[in-house]
Amino acid sequence: MRIALMLSLLVGSLARADCTGLLDYQHPLLRSDQRVSFCERFTGKVLLVVNTASRCGFTPQFEGLEALYQTYREQGLEIVGFPSNDFRQEYAAAEQTAKVCYVNYGVTFTMLESSSVTGTEANGFFRSLIGGGAAEPRWNFYKYLIDRNGQFVKSFPSQVRPTSPELVEALKPLL
Repeated sequence: MRIALMLSLLVGSLARADCTGLLDYQHPLLRSDQRVSFCERFTGKVLLVVNTASRCGFTPQFEGLEALYQTYREQGLEIVGFPSNDFRQEYAAAEQTAKVCYVNYGVTFTMLESSSVTGTEANGFFRSLIGGGAAEPRWNFYKYLIDRNGQFVKSFPSQVRPTSPELVEALKPLL
């Protein structure tokens, strides 16, 4: 038992040591003491990363994001929501953000603690994303598609709904 635990820890540290690029990132979960290691949770998955806000005209897109997640999660899709107040439409209190996500929209995909996604204050994930060629979000609910190798593929502006043919057609070949 002790050898198995040591082996597990060794393999975990090797996996983290091999982790580079976008997935070399950790962030606290929304309303939790836990941190999400992108390498551990999302390696080999297709990611749709979205900067979200709870008081925005696009907030109802949570419904479409959840529908997309339920449709494709068994095929390897993960959705990650980054709440942000960069456009002054997110609550200051994580409790209110969580209520909008979990109670009002029934979100089951990964939601993280609020952070900046633009400019010099952007969190490390978004700095890497933008540094790797993705356009900086111009508003809430910008969507970023990332392949199973952790490579940025395509972005979609706020107006593109999560279940739109444009987004789904870009997603399907990656699954």
